[in-house]
Amino acid sequence: MSKDNRRDNDGDTGTVVVTKTRPKTKRPNMYRVLILNDDYTPMEFVVHVLERFFQKNQEDATRIMLHVHHHGVGECGVFTYEVAETKVTQVMDFARKHQHPLQCVMEKK
Repeated sequence: MSKDNRRDNDGDTGTVVVTKTRPKTKRPNMYRVLILNDDYTPMEFVVHVLERFFQKNQEDATRIMLHVHHHGVGECGVFTYEVAETKVTQVMDFARKHQHPLQCVMEKK
């Protein structure tokens, strides 16, 4: 007889509690989208890219652009893989369309 069906000395049936473990939801990996400095892309174009593709206001876009200019690289934002990949592609396509060598990359945070 299984334990579930046996009766204890006092006549009660044994009880088995079954617990289900729920899988933990893992947060997605996040990726930084970066713009790299070059000697050819106009500063105004970089500001425009930051406003258009990263929804930065003019002040924030200018600050990021100057950071890129002085430090060689600047962060545009942090996104999930798919969003970061899309933004990088959009920026690169837009830069090529306007004949600028601007580089935009993503790196795991």
